[in-house]
Amino acid sequence: MAPQVDLVLIFRSSPGKVLSKPQARENARQAAQQYTRLLEVLKNGHLQVVGKRGEKEGQLLVLVQCPEDTLKRLVQRERYSDFLCGLPTTNPTGTRDLTNTPLTPADRLRLVYTYVTATPADGGLGVAPGSSTWDRVESVMVLHDHEFNESWIRAWTTRQLGFVKFDRIREQFGEAIALYFHFLSFYTKQLTFISTVGVLFYFLALPYSTIYSCILVLWSIVFVEWWRIKQRQLSVAWGTQGSFRVEKRRAQYIPLSWWRKDLRALASLPVILFFASVLAVLLTGIFVFEAFVTHLYTGPGHKLIGFSPTILFVALVPRLLSIYHSYAVSFTNWENHGHQSTHDASLTVKTFSLSAIVAYLGIALSAFVYVPFGEEVMFMVQYYLFHGDSTAKTWIGSLLSSLPGNVTVPFNMTTPAKGATSSSQTFWERDSLNARTKLNPKRLQDQMFAFTVTNQVVNTFLEIGLPFVLRAVSSIRSGKGLSLAAPAAGAGNNGNGGKKKRVMFEDQPADEVTAVEGEEREFMDRVKREVALPQYELFADYSEMVTQFGYVSLWSTIWPLAPVMALVNNWLELRSDAFKMTVHVRRPIPTRTDTIGPWLDTLTFLTWSSALTNSALVYLFRPGNQCKPLLSSALLIALGASHGYILVRMLVRHTLERLLWRGSKEQLEAERMETVVKEEYLRSLGVAEVVNAKKHMAKAGEPDVSPAFWSQDEGLDELSRETKDA
Repeated sequence: MAPQVDLVLIFRSSPGKVLSKPQARENARQAAQQYTRLLEVLKNGHLQVVGKRGEKEGQLLVLVQCPEDTLKRLVQRERYSDFLCGLPTTNPTGTRDLTNTPLTPADRLRLVYTYVTATPADGGLGVAPGSSTWDRVESVMVLHDHEFNESWIRAWTTRQLGFVKFDRIREQFGEAIALYFHFLSFYTKQLTFISTVGVLFYFLALPYSTIYSCILVLWSIVFVEWWRIKQRQLSVAWGTQGSFRVEKRRAQYIPLSWWRKDLRALASLPVILFFASVLAVLLTGIFVFEAFVTHLYTGPGHKLIGFSPTILFVALVPRLLSIYHSYAVSFTNWENHGHQSTHDASLTVKTFSLSAIVAYLGIALSAFVYVPFGEEVMFMVQYYLFHGDSTAKTWIGSLLSSLPGNVTVPFNMTTPAKGATSSSQTFWERDSLNARTKLNPKRLQDQMFAFTVTNQVVNTFLEIGLPFVLRAVSSIRSGKGLSLAAPAAGAGNNGNGGKKKRVMFEDQPADEVTAVEGEEREFMDRVKREVALPQYELFADYSEMVTQFGYVSLWSTIWPLAPVMALVNNWLELRSDAFKMTVHVRRPIPTRTDTIGPWLDTLTFLTWSSALTNSALVYLFRPGNQCKPLLSSALLIALGASHGYILVRMLVRHTLERLLWRGSKEQLEAERMETVVKEEYLRSLGVAEVVNAKKHMAKAGEPDVSPAFWSQDEGLDELSRETKDA
């Protein structure tokens, strides 16, 4: 039987580069010193620890297992903490019998992980990756439960048109992952309504329908406000409401005054604005080059010049985002957040703000610049290139001079050659009328199709298919041959039909290779394969769904079939995320949470923005508009729509609170749990209830001898007298 391992600590003994002999000796001394201290800290914390060799050179794997006695102590300590912070819990003075009521796998792993990584001030051991004390501890991970993984994936494939139950997800991966799948499932179900409406308006109504836009904005508001109540109900049902109050402090946290923290948070704002401005200018330049300049160019290779904007985007934008992300991480660490949830929330806001610019700026420029004012912009571009700025002529001339002479001669003629047309004698389209005919009136619809169909297909391949390709390339480069096996799919899956070869040495008798040794060797091979996997990032999955919601709520007036494409993608996304989580990444570390965090605020902001964009789109592009639309008028209409959004949201929130929360079993349970824990605690201390105490005093107390003043009541006599007088 394979040993039970709760945590795996990846310890790096060498820096992974060539060192001189004195440097190597000093590095080995420091590594041995920190490794010995690591084992001592873990063993003094009453944990079972053993170190094993890793797959890479200079890598050690420290396996940790928590004994039952230590686990009982951790459970009891968490119950104390929950009681003191007001979280629902059972009697904190009692002792939980883990034999009769065992912990879920997620709770067990969460307790052990928190105990190992929490600071000593919070009752932990302080072994946290990224801390200065343990700079050689790269990461802490937990191992997959392959039996559950296989049954979970099988449940998704057998329920081809339905949704699996999420209770087991919470038991295995914790509340954070279960909340994400609940959100994705809830969002997918909500898409069915707007998808049906979109199909009807796409085939039966005129484009840019006012009615469809109003329904879309109302649906967005209802979805966000409904989910706000839904996550509250889930937190009550799971007993995690207010879990942020018991969150442990980060090991990197240094106590600072409040004004220093606020100043550090504000210091990152100019950096965000700078990178956002640079990114906006870059994307606008690529947009103008792709939408106008490439259509004006008629020289050699004009059919291939259309790929240059894509090449520029791929070469420049990811690089800029990577530089910005490094600064965002540095600033977030410098902000010195006390808890991991606030640290992740701050980093999420910084990262998604620029991701949203990349996602939505292109289609916004097409909607509010290219389509309504494309002719004017085309004229301005032509004037800049051929009549206006001398700088443009200079860089155009240098570009032409770099080409071979035999290529440019036919295009530089001042007089038409025999048999040559005038259009073949220049690199650029100078005729304004011909240039205007090259504008694409269906550009918006083409972009929406690309964003909601093509991009989602590419993202699915990047999540599911690309890891297999990368794994095969890595296997070939390491000399192991071609292997597409999923390292986390099963305990014995090593690319040889599920059977593992037994390795024996020449001087080792065959009878000494016991079954236990074979199981342990197979177990360590599985551990090494899982260590090689990347960590799971919940941010990427939330970012993908929130970005998709933005496309649906902000821009589906352009193409009402966008919700249908999102619905189909999300039905596959539920299954692909489950497959990715069990096969391509490490097992997520369970955490307690009662909200999706800053993503709820992001959804609210996108819903508000949808009121602006939909009103402006209907004004600019509605078929019955005979007048030339003005951008200033569109802005005024969008401003009015934003005020209407505030009123509608207040009405929707009030209505949903009355329908879904007030008087619900979750609300009654939340109110009951505020007092039941304290009542149970008082009973455990022997303090009786008020009613029982009164009965007890009446039975065991002294005889009740009341003075005459309290025994003579005159009220009934007075009432009888008044009755007789009447």
